[in-house]
Amino acid sequence: MAATTLPPAFAEFAPFADIWCLATEAERYERRTASTMAELQAFYDAFFPRLEEAIEYCDKFPLDGLPDDALNLLHLVYSLTMVAMAVEIFGQPTIVDAADATLFRVGQPTP
Repeated sequence: MAATTLPPAFAEFAPFADIWCLATEAERYERRTASTMAELQAFYDAFFPRLEEAIEYCDKFPLDGLPDDALNLLHLVYSLTMVAMAVEIFGQPTIVDAADATLFRVGQPTP
């Protein structure tokens, strides 16, 4: 698999990019529930401190005209949102005290 590119200022997150640059919410949810808390915590701890900077970088471009590396960075932002729920709220990859949950969408927001 080819390495997922990120903007040079965010190259340190390349190890997470191939795992967490996922285009859909369903893919991000599936990745979260298949991950260990140690994996989720590692991504969260690494990327969260630069979240605002990543959002500011992506905001430089129109949503329908993001360069590929910025789109990948935006996908990391979306993934962090999904991971943050497990780290900050649930304390586990899946929803606490709930039946098995699946996420089905008939359409996806873009990007």
